[in-house]
Amino acid sequence: MRYVDEYRDRRLVDKLVRRIASTAQRGYVFMEVCGGHTMAIHRFGIPSLLPGNIRLKSGPGCPVCVTGKSYIDRAIAYARMTDNIICTYGDLLRVPGSYSSLHEQRSGGTDIRIVYSLLEALEVARQHPHKRVVFLGIGFETTAPASAVGIMQARREGLDNFFVYSSHKLMPPAMEAIVEEGVPIDGYLCPGHVSTITGSGIYSHIPRNYGLGCVVSGFEPSDILQSILMLVEQMEDRRPGVEIQYRRAVKPQGNEKAQQYMEEVFEPRDDWWRGLGILPQSGLGIRDAYAGFDAEKQMPVEVETRDDDRGWICGDILKGLRGPHDCKLFGSVCTPFQPVGACMVSSEGACQASYKYRSFR
Repeated sequence: MRYVDEYRDRRLVDKLVRRIASTAQRGYVFMEVCGGHTMAIHRFGIPSLLPGNIRLKSGPGCPVCVTGKSYIDRAIAYARMTDNIICTYGDLLRVPGSYSSLHEQRSGGTDIRIVYSLLEALEVARQHPHKRVVFLGIGFETTAPASAVGIMQARREGLDNFFVYSSHKLMPPAMEAIVEEGVPIDGYLCPGHVSTITGSGIYSHIPRNYGLGCVVSGFEPSDILQSILMLVEQMEDRRPGVEIQYRRAVKPQGNEKAQQYMEEVFEPRDDWWRGLGILPQSGLGIRDAYAGFDAEKQMPVEVETRDDDRGWICGDILKGLRGPHDCKLFGSVCTPFQPVGACMVSSEGACQASYKYRSFR
């Protein structure tokens, strides 16, 4: 199969592993900040291939995992409102709020629908003109352009019953916060999907300000191993910078049209991240020009959010301070079938990836 088998060729993988081992003269710790990378790293058993002086950590790269309980609590409040229909991606359903989850509310009869794109949510709004349709906009720079286009389309069509509840977040502030907290890493495997939109320039301040390497990586075994080799070479040569390994998909300037859509509809705002707290200018709120489609502005609700008190350590896991196996709930009380913490809910969460592919531990 073209463009898949080539990146999984065992001879190429072995060659890259040997290059990493021969190049790394000291120990290095690298962090991936993309849920797709986290899953791929565990799926392909990358840690088991690496020499002992190279370690990988998972960071806050799963948008479902970093979403706060207050967001879920407010989404549930919207779902309970008369004449409301909630449209959401499926992996958000089981994220626990303070007292319930969207999955439990759906089982109880509220109209919560799983969609695979914002276009489906728009169609629900067209089909139900007398209902208020709230789309739960979640994700990083990858999914924000689609939400922006959906809002623009709703305005063109006059769909005044369509709303977006935005939890879109920006990756660079979280990467900075990890370093500012003193988490010991030497470089980042930068997110491939995010970078297709933003380009590689958004990471340029990280090598400059913190002396860490940055490599935008693809998702196949040879992609990840080559990216690790590039990081090792940067650090061995003492020339930390930003490089693109995933050149077949990522350009330095990114997708300028998608960036224009985001700029048109969204503006940066302070936002809350699990494990990191409130990070300045790390979220995307809907601009006043599109306030008519902003669920928060059109349907303000007050919710009571309860602090985490179930014994999970999702925050530390998302910061790379501890791993899934350090959690006393992992694999016993907390499993993908009965998740307690957000990191076990999403298919891109570090805990679910570690649980699913734990034979490579």
